[in-house]
Amino acid sequence: MTVDHEQQLQKTRQYWDAAAATFDDEPDHGLRDPLVRRAWSEHLTNWLPPAPASILDVGCGTGSLTVLLAELGYEVTGLDLSPAMVAHATAKVRAAGQRVTFWVMDAAFPQLDGQRFDAIVCRHLLWALPQPAAVLRRWVELLAPGGRLVLIEGYWETGAGLRAHRRSSMRSQLPQMECWCSHSAMRQRCGVAR
Repeated sequence: MTVDHEQQLQKTRQYWDAAAATFDDEPDHGLRDPLVRRAWSEHLTNWLPPAPASILDVGCGTGSLTVLLAELGYEVTGLDLSPAMVAHATAKVRAAGQRVTFWVMDAAFPQLDGQRFDAIVCRHLLWALPQPAAVLRRWVELLAPGGRLVLIEGYWETGAGLRAHRRSSMRSQLPQMECWCSHSAMRQRCGVAR
């Protein structure tokens, strides 16, 4: 990795470390609303192979989806660049009485020693990574044969996110990526349609 890349990682780590304490205050981050939590549970159950499949929650943040996945019976590994986010995720997992393995590392270059997963879940991270198509190719290599890559991305009024044409371009570079789900479908399901 270049010095510029390392400096950018450090800035990004510092940003998310500072945001960790209040991250779950956003309505969809902490999954505190039972209706929203139930909708996520239903969607994840539909999108993922049956439990107890092995799941990598890449960019797990404070672990809201991580805990939900563990509660659904999955064998979950969470990774995030931010030690503070992972600390919050670890506390949530313990409070829920679940077991999850966590790693602090760069999601764009996960170093998991040949470990393979039945599915990789990524929520609202890919848009922020440099060279997302290359990242997706690396993630596909972490999948067991027949594994699934579940990406939950969006485009927000702030201008952040992945526009549809960019998602289509990345999709065309990947083998057998059958389904891209939009966050708007989740919003409609949760009664938060815009």
